[in-house]
Amino acid sequence: MTANIETNSDRASTVTPVLEMRGITKRFHGFTALENVNLTIYPGEVHALMGENGAGKSTLMKILAGAYIADEGEIRINDMPAQITDPASARQAGINLIYQELNVAPNLTVTENMYMGNELKKGPFLDRQAMEAEAQQVLASLGATFGPNTTVRTLAIAEQQQVEIARALKDKSRILVMDEPTAALSDRETERLFEVIRKLRSDGIAIIYISHRMEEIYALADRISVLRDGQYIGSLTREEISPQRLVQMMVGRSMQDFYEHQRRTNVGEVVLEVINMSDGRKIKPVSFQLHAGEILGLAGLVGAGRTEVSRLIFGADRKTSGEVWLRGKKLKINSPDDAIAAGIGYVPEDRKDQGLFLEMSSRKNIGLNRLKQDAKAGLINWGAVDRVATQAVEDFNIRLANLEIRAIDLSGGNQQKLLLARWLAINPLVLLLDEPTRGVDIGAKSEIYRIISDLAAQGVAILMVSSELPEVIGMSDRVLVMREGELVGELDDSLEKEITQENIMHYATGATEVPAS
Repeated sequence: MTANIETNSDRASTVTPVLEMRGITKRFHGFTALENVNLTIYPGEVHALMGENGAGKSTLMKILAGAYIADEGEIRINDMPAQITDPASARQAGINLIYQELNVAPNLTVTENMYMGNELKKGPFLDRQAMEAEAQQVLASLGATFGPNTTVRTLAIAEQQQVEIARALKDKSRILVMDEPTAALSDRETERLFEVIRKLRSDGIAIIYISHRMEEIYALADRISVLRDGQYIGSLTREEISPQRLVQMMVGRSMQDFYEHQRRTNVGEVVLEVINMSDGRKIKPVSFQLHAGEILGLAGLVGAGRTEVSRLIFGADRKTSGEVWLRGKKLKINSPDDAIAAGIGYVPEDRKDQGLFLEMSSRKNIGLNRLKQDAKAGLINWGAVDRVATQAVEDFNIRLANLEIRAIDLSGGNQQKLLLARWLAINPLVLLLDEPTRGVDIGAKSEIYRIISDLAAQGVAILMVSSELPEVIGMSDRVLVMREGELVGELDDSLEKEITQENIMHYATGATEVPAS
């Protein structure tokens, strides 16, 4: 009988692991991607595999799925040696990997996708009736709301994901690997996926779950294993999981050292002043000042208007009233070009849709904002672009093989650093950061925090919008709180209104005064 992983603290002595990867080592052209890595997975558990980009998670899972072959080590399934030499042998061993980019044929039906390459036959003909019946049974077990004859292209991303899970269950998989499965899902679709995962766990299926979203790990994981720099660091049970321990294991230093910024109480001159700015719809008249070398956090619940304020300052949206002053000079900002010319940079919350040119090279992405500045006789000065891009790659530790690598081929953290590099290439006086670490792993977050702190130390005035309260608290010198399009509070340790999660939420949820300490 399968043990209940959530309550069985003695699982290691009472349950046989469904998977053991022992001493796994993998080298590529002299580079050691994995060194003596161990991983133990039990039936009926959700096991989170964590580590920053480049830690070795994908390489380890590709070895498990048969895409790579380990140079050293062994894989055991149910305490028996397993010879996994290709994806087919992995599936035969009961292992299926669901990649972030779904692997479905959109013009085929659900049944055809589930049985592709493994069709049932009755004599020389396909046994469509048997395949559809089995497909319906598997879909019903997942609680799917679509049928076996549905064309996959008509399904939402979350439903297409269910098709991949259904295909794995049809193959009698006992180990399911999910790589960033919620990356393209809404909150409602994510919760539905969580329900499916919990159902699979209760059926005894082992799930290896890869995600950089800490809230998902806390919601789902029974155990966590951490890789760092291609090495196995250790594992934690659900009871042992804490942000402090995870940070220590993943980046090699303690939580108190994670946020690079040292809060400042004596900042420089006022650089940016916003006076009664409004869009006439959502944003009520907003006024505040931003100083040289200051990181001003803009906090509030989703929909409070934080992003809209940033876009109004930058000229991405049209304001209907109010003024923006820079170093004592009133600005006329009717477009982002006007803001850039004044020395204001803006890193949007959605780097893929609003920030990067994904199909363009890293070099061009970094140099775009300097093309006019560095032009000679009206011609693009590619030599200057190369110098700026090369220096940015070094300064921001952007990990890429060469400058011609497309932005779309970089990890989330490197994409975000690429976008930061583009704006910093114009030497801005003011930098507007909207969710600067959204969708990046914990190692990249640490590097981005270092970059932000260094900029503030150099005198750049930074307005930072963030939904992560630990980020707001750890990085801000001062915090403004918004609610329903209005600035409702200011927190500043020097004014004895401490920057704490409780105080931020007190304002964000409707209180008019911060509670007494």
